[in-house]
Amino acid sequence: MSRCLWLPPDKPDYTHYHDHEWGVPVRDDRMLFEMLILEGAQAGLSWYTILRRREGYRKAFNGFDPGKVARLTDAQLERILKDPGIIRNRLKVFGARTNARIFLAIQREFGSFDAYLWPFVGGEPRINRPRTLKDIKPTTAESDALSKDLRNRGMTFVGSTIMYAYMQAIGMVDDHTQGCFKAAR
Repeated sequence: MSRCLWLPPDKPDYTHYHDHEWGVPVRDDRMLFEMLILEGAQAGLSWYTILRRREGYRKAFNGFDPGKVARLTDAQLERILKDPGIIRNRLKVFGARTNARIFLAIQREFGSFDAYLWPFVGGEPRINRPRTLKDIKPTTAESDALSKDLRNRGMTFVGSTIMYAYMQAIGMVDDHTQGCFKAAR
């Protein structure tokens, strides 16, 4: 079965992620929050590094319940920083709490994070069919706008490149390359 050109063939967990999650539209706020935190954790690292630690992140961050993450104390965050199941970066760990608080504020303002997020692409996934990896841009006008708005609200680790990866991961953008079985759908 043909898959996207960026996918290494020797990592079954990565293949499962590609086949069942990447590029699939997500409307569930808890999953949107999970992916937001994980994509921020990826900054400067490979996605596979974070994917392998996903369960550790779920445990450390209370199943990605944004209300619980928003209420984490400094002492609890310090304990999380000692957890070998995650990437122990102080700015990213403490940023998760900040982002959770802003995520909740956005939910209150818009009714859901989903209602806030999807208008950045007109409510429907943007479907691209890149032929090569060079055809996939690291940012777009939409990721620039989303990044700018989230940064203005006070979120961290939400630069335009991170937001484009987020948009790909949650299916706001479908960048499955030509020849990938997912692109044929």
